[in-house]
Amino acid sequence: MATLLGSNPDTTGSADPSGYCKDLVRKYDYESFLTSQFYPKEMQGGYFALKAFYVELAMIQDTVSNSMLGKMRMQFWRDAVKQISDGRPPRHPIALALYEVSQRANIPAYHLKRIIDARDEELEAPAHLTLPTLTSHAESTSSTLLYALLSLLSLPSSTLSHAASHLGVAQTFITLLRAFTFHASKGYMVIPAEITAKHGVNQEEVFRLAPSVKGLEEAVFEFATVANDHVITARDMFKDAAGKVPVADFLGRLEAVNFDPFHPSLQLRNWKLPWRVWRSYYKRTF
Repeated sequence: MATLLGSNPDTTGSADPSGYCKDLVRKYDYESFLTSQFYPKEMQGGYFALKAFYVELAMIQDTVSNSMLGKMRMQFWRDAVKQISDGRPPRHPIALALYEVSQRANIPAYHLKRIIDARDEELEAPAHLTLPTLTSHAESTSSTLLYALLSLLSLPSSTLSHAASHLGVAQTFITLLRAFTFHASKGYMVIPAEITAKHGVNQEEVFRLAPSVKGLEEAVFEFATVANDHVITARDMFKDAAGKVPVADFLGRLEAVNFDPFHPSLQLRNWKLPWRVWRSYYKRTF
């Protein structure tokens, strides 16, 4: 795909880096695209640049044929972050967008490097044996993206950072649950092995996309409960800081189908989401 440097980036977005990033986020991270309108207008370019950077890295694992190619992509982005800091960004639309933002706002390079390193490690070991190792990965990816967004908005706060840590973990877990069927079709179990083993889940049956796998709904329930606990903690902390936290819409939909990750309704985009985002923002009920 065009976002990976197998194509010529000079002709796939470099003329309008901000527009390229916005289109990428709209296509691959629709929820983030919806919430972008609540960012200050002058910061929306930075928001889309950071989100596009995150999407780009997250997709590498699924768009390369082997881990070596993936590592080459990761090295490109390590070099790109350094070149951005040195004032000579490569002619890739996301790198150019990040550079443009870095001229007006603070985007700590160490946050970007941390995300790259975590995604690089994931190329070799995509599955997690324990909940703590997956939580650590989530903190190094999704939570770190939120730290970068806080820096973009110049909101230094230990309370907000702590809340962002929990929110990032919840987002990672929910994203994995949402993509459960896709990952299972690729032979990848998103729930840590310690949880599936506890409930006697036969992973081979899951990979065959069997309609009913013993213990799977119980394992999904436990994993979803952990995600929800992080949402609740983040929500409480954001209240203390007069902030907001997005509703975990998918968890409610998952509960409605008795935690069956293969249920067809979970593969559909929630058409009510734009309205819910708008209503929740203005009623301050996120």
